[in-house]
Amino acid sequence: MTTAQAANTTAFANTNSAPSPDEAAARPRAGFVANLVLVDDDPDYREAVIGELAEHGFNVVGFEDGPPALEYFAAGHGADVVVLDWRLQTMSGLDVLTQLRRRGVMLPVVFLTGLPALDYESEALDNGALDFVDKARGAEILAKRVRLIVEAGKQPPTLVREEKIVCGPLVLRPRISRAYWGETDVNLTVTEYNIVHRLIEQAGDYVSYRAIYDCVHRAGFIAGSGDEGFRTNVRSSMKRIRNKFRTIDAGFTEIENYPAFGYRWRSAAACVR
Repeated sequence: MTTAQAANTTAFANTNSAPSPDEAAARPRAGFVANLVLVDDDPDYREAVIGELAEHGFNVVGFEDGPPALEYFAAGHGADVVVLDWRLQTMSGLDVLTQLRRRGVMLPVVFLTGLPALDYESEALDNGALDFVDKARGAEILAKRVRLIVEAGKQPPTLVREEKIVCGPLVLRPRISRAYWGETDVNLTVTEYNIVHRLIEQAGDYVSYRAIYDCVHRAGFIAGSGDEGFRTNVRSSMKRIRNKFRTIDAGFTEIENYPAFGYRWRSAAACVR
């Protein structure tokens, strides 16, 4: 961590050294304590939020951009939850989330943004975030919502234990949520990976629109127009997934649609778990 990064950081408690007076003042009150990584490119806002979160029981490490945050986790540090600004200096918050997942960092992620449009919220949740908080709501609301996530023990979708799942040319690596067609990474988002994984779990049989949509949102969540509005969302997701496979293999036909019901991964016999 550079000197500049350290200056913007309220570090996790270090039992090997005594805290400075400023650090001691920022320590959380007795009771709830959790470790949080905050990535936001506004130094004034970051400083204010770190102070507010400390008052609510969070030990916070703050970064101004994605690369130093990724380096922090690559060095073996951990956290209970990650809060990402939507827009950063050199990469988006979504890019940071994708990189974390590819590197096997499966911590709960909350997006913090001044862009409260529904499209941004939907994109954040579709990519595996657990919450999306408008900066205008204030740091106290952020603290309460993040605390609920930590206390409830919420985690991203559970990954299977196998190192690899092979289904013909398809290779799934559950630990890092990656899918490969032959030797080529399909570059699926975490949500898209979860959908493909769901199809492979039931390879050869059709999986309903509702079951596929539950890979994206919580069970029972409905989006779009009417009770069946989620079907449009599923069709869009499946189109993106197919197009990514076809970019690698123009003859890709493994995902089949039953219009009245759902989708399936066609070649069940080729799947080895």
